Amino acid sequence: MKREIYRYTFSKDVPFQEIEESMLLATLAVESLHGRSSLRLDAAFSLDSKQRIAAVDACTDVGRDIARVFTCFVTKQFGEELFKVERVSDDSEPPHLSRSSDKEDESECRA
Repeated sequence: MKREIYRYTFSKDVPFQEIEESMLLATLAVESLHGRSSLRLDAAFSLDSKQRIAAVDACTDVGRDIARVFTCFVTKQFGEELFKVERVSDDSEPPHLSRSSDKEDESECRA
């Protein structure tokens, strides 16, 4: 199944803890829009501090909204020059993406 992932790569000038905090705030904002159940069922994201990468599974409305809010937050906070975002379509084995309720689970797109 084809997956849509937004992959963010951050400069070393950006403190990774602030990236993590921005992702948390984005998920809280999206929870306000979609509700806790939808967030738990449909949100998947990943943060890798060593590679300085954040990834959001965009195959659901919830995921796309997290990506939109997260993009806005990090753009306002760090500026467009300190990170890049790309949309990746992937037919291969899904990357490790954490559900918002369980950081050890992998999530797959639902049809």
